Amino acid sequence: MGRIVILAGGVSSRMRKSDQSSENVDQMLIEDANKKSKSMIRLGDNDRPFLDYLLFNVYKAGYKEIVILTNDKDNSIREYYSTKLENFSNLGIQFTFAIQPIPEGRVKPFGTADALYYALKSKPEWNGKKFTMCNSDNLYSVSALMLMLDSNYSNSMIDYNRNGLKYESDRTDKFSITQKDNEGFITNIIEKPSKDEIAIILNKDGYIGVSMNIFQFSYNMIFPFLETVPLHPVRLEKELPTAIKLLIDNYPKSLFAFPLEEHVPDLTDKADIVKVKQYLEKEFKDISF
Repeated sequence: MGRIVILAGGVSSRMRKSDQSSENVDQMLIEDANKKSKSMIRLGDNDRPFLDYLLFNVYKAGYKEIVILTNDKDNSIREYYSTKLENFSNLGIQFTFAIQPIPEGRVKPFGTADALYYALKSKPEWNGKKFTMCNSDNLYSVSALMLMLDSNYSNSMIDYNRNGLKYESDRTDKFSITQKDNEGFITNIIEKPSKDEIAIILNKDGYIGVSMNIFQFSYNMIFPFLETVPLHPVRLEKELPTAIKLLIDNYPKSLFAFPLEEHVPDLTDKADIVKVKQYLEKEFKDISF
């Protein structure tokens, strides 16, 4: 049975702080962007939220067990999808929620490693099994989701060719990049890479591989590192790349990188709203729930 965790516990701070795009954006969408989780912005036909389209691709890829991780202050996702549980059940999908707490004194949760920790805590029966994990504000293709579902490696990820992502260079320059050995196993994921680090990888691999936060993990291998991952000294969050670094340091050649060259629609700030809406109108005619 294909299992997937979709992380939707962030508070969308970059989206809310960003300026309204100069393009003609519907005021309803601006209000959504300022008040809701990014994945709940109503970009689709009949006011469907963005997350519906990711879930449709997840369904088409063959996943049968879905966990959506939200924070304990955001009820919008749980309220919306609680009304659709029967629809998912009719499609043969087990659909559940997990909650990441926002600690007292903080305005947002403790980060992506903490989010995945709480998601897996809600599914102890997954111990010894594999699952996929992805963000809720990226629209991963059916092909990418199937690569993770069908992977025979203990742990794996999609290693996107940076040249295939249709973003401006000032944006892609900030993406996390991957270092791999000659067999395609991850040795490091570098956040905010320098120009020298980028040049070294380009010279070795012939392309720059970037992480868009879609992974397949073995529950029992990643869980201990999610439990013990330290806070980042500056950002004060428990970050998934740190947990992954602990994983590959303790288990070399345990995380395989699948190269893929395609675009990944992404909601980061308000300037993305029109582009993503146009993409959905072009690529999706109807979805099944």
